[in-house]
Amino acid sequence: MSWTDVLIFVGVMVAAGALLWVLQRSVPHPLRESHNDVAGFIFAAVGVLYAVLLAFVVIAVWENLDSARQTTFKEANALAGVYWISRDLPIEVGGPLERQTLEYAQTVETKEWPLMSSHRSSPAATQLVYAMRSTVFGFHPENEQQNVLYEHAVSHVEELASERRERLNQIDDQVPTILWIALLAGGLLTVGFTYLFGLSNTLVHGLMVLTLTALVAVSLILIKEMDYPFSGVTAIKPTAFEVFLSRLPPPRLTT
Repeated sequence: MSWTDVLIFVGVMVAAGALLWVLQRSVPHPLRESHNDVAGFIFAAVGVLYAVLLAFVVIAVWENLDSARQTTFKEANALAGVYWISRDLPIEVGGPLERQTLEYAQTVETKEWPLMSSHRSSPAATQLVYAMRSTVFGFHPENEQQNVLYEHAVSHVEELASERRERLNQIDDQVPTILWIALLAGGLLTVGFTYLFGLSNTLVHGLMVLTLTALVAVSLILIKEMDYPFSGVTAIKPTAFEVFLSRLPPPRLTT
């Protein structure tokens, strides 16, 4: 949890406690106690509906986060496929292609990943994909073995480009504004109903209100942190590309 999240949580808890303190003094519990039965019935319905909404959003953002993580590994796997094929191609083609794959992985890891936290991508990485495609498509096989290598190289380059597009499509927030409005309004409504209950024991009432407030606040903060896959405490790291770069043999000499 970031410092911003901590401040949000503390601010919400303080506001909830202060509002309850004002309510207890403005509207004594005997005046609210007569409405406990009706308030309890409505609160149960509201609570169930809001719990379903929260569960739906949490599952959705978690699946989006996991999908984005899997996309990075698929992209790195496709890049590795291009790299290993480049090692078997003639040096005049395989050498430049090998260099381009290494440069792409380094560019994505060191330059593009920081940019993605602010919803941007690296033009240099995009140009390297174009360069790899140009290198592969410019190769003319001279025998059956080279023809097989060429077909695999084309397949891996196209897969790399496809997975890169998918990753860049995921640099936007996943929860739309209208859903955030529903989540916030539902949270306020759910917690607000607890203020309608009248209990003679102020401490118990306060604990009930603050416990529910904390649960709702933590759930919303969790959704906020998982909403965007490449920033926040749950941000996806460039692990796939780090692993790719850490397991490579020495590069071939190129001209």
